[in-house]
Amino acid sequence: MEQQYKKVVLAYSGGLDTSVIIPWLKEHYGCEVIAVSADVGQGAGELDGLEEKAIKTGASKCYILDLTEEFVDDYIVPTLKAGAVYEGKYLLGTSFARPLIAKKIVEIAQQEGADAICHGCTGKGNDQVRFELTIKAFAPQMQVIAPWRFWELNSREKEIAYAEAHNVPLKINRETNYSKDKNLWHLSHEGLDLEDPANEPQYDKILEMGVTPEKAPDHPTYVTLTFEKGAPVALDGQKMKAVEILKKLNEVGGANGIGIVDMVENRLVGMKSRGVYETPGGAILYFAHQCLEELCLDKETQHYKMQLAIKFSELVYNGQWFTPLREALSAFVDSTQQTVNGDVKLKLYKGNITPAGMTSPDSLYSEEIATFGEDHVYDQADSAGFINLFGLPIKVKALLDQKKGK
Repeated sequence: MEQQYKKVVLAYSGGLDTSVIIPWLKEHYGCEVIAVSADVGQGAGELDGLEEKAIKTGASKCYILDLTEEFVDDYIVPTLKAGAVYEGKYLLGTSFARPLIAKKIVEIAQQEGADAICHGCTGKGNDQVRFELTIKAFAPQMQVIAPWRFWELNSREKEIAYAEAHNVPLKINRETNYSKDKNLWHLSHEGLDLEDPANEPQYDKILEMGVTPEKAPDHPTYVTLTFEKGAPVALDGQKMKAVEILKKLNEVGGANGIGIVDMVENRLVGMKSRGVYETPGGAILYFAHQCLEELCLDKETQHYKMQLAIKFSELVYNGQWFTPLREALSAFVDSTQQTVNGDVKLKLYKGNITPAGMTSPDSLYSEEIATFGEDHVYDQADSAGFINLFGLPIKVKALLDQKKGK
């Protein structure tokens, strides 16, 4: 006998999947459906009319939560400070938004006394893992409904047909049915012609946060970012919250063709997938933060942190945000960021970011020591003994090879 539910809380975006799930849940379970939508900076107009749409589609209630500032401060900034980049390209835009959204949905489900939480993630994607690991972390006994794993609407085309038959309004059409995820940090594009890696993306058709480098201005734009303990606190000398800095960097970065990534990534569920990501402000922040760390971190800490950044990115990508290891790595990262303070000036030009100068009260760079000119603090004769000791294992091996006649 099929499981029965009286009240289900749905992670609701108003997109194709979650729009058809509301009538589908009511049709199959006869349950009350409460929709929960999260504003994580999708942009003006993205959430307009969402509550009305959810109610008309069959939901009894629709929560719309403003999570943008919390998203930036508690998820984006810690990941930025870690320098975490998945497979060298992906700045984790969808990945670190999901744990926050899922945590808030659990809170609503518990508040409403719901029997289950439902999400519209496909059985082929990473998001199902990110949502459900968070649910396990905060409501380990909560039932989860994931229609994509077993329902009859097993293609986006069938979903559209179902929506049309049930008078569910959609903003998409069959010809431009890219799968997208948007928040303040990024916009992703998947599906259609992008499913074949041989196809060049139709950038003029899909880009929304900026332009291609070819269409960027023929003159550079300069920005100066100020960091305190690894977190951005000012832009061009003006103090502001990180969320406001990101908004402004998205504008200037997008206008200069910054942050466009086309990649084939290894999904957690085992397959490779191809997507195009727009992360204009994020690309600038990562570049500036890395520049400042080069100036402020000692060699051993910098190199070890680079290794841990790979693991941190995997934890975030795999939905393991609320785990002891991620929390421990963040504690390590915060310790390393105590001296990551200062200003970084960058030049943006046709998709490129180049350093244009940086200063820090905690800089470990010493011009007096590094100079090619005359100095009185570095005895170059010391290098002979250093090389003799550093190269001793090589010398011993070579002498043994000679003795053996190799």
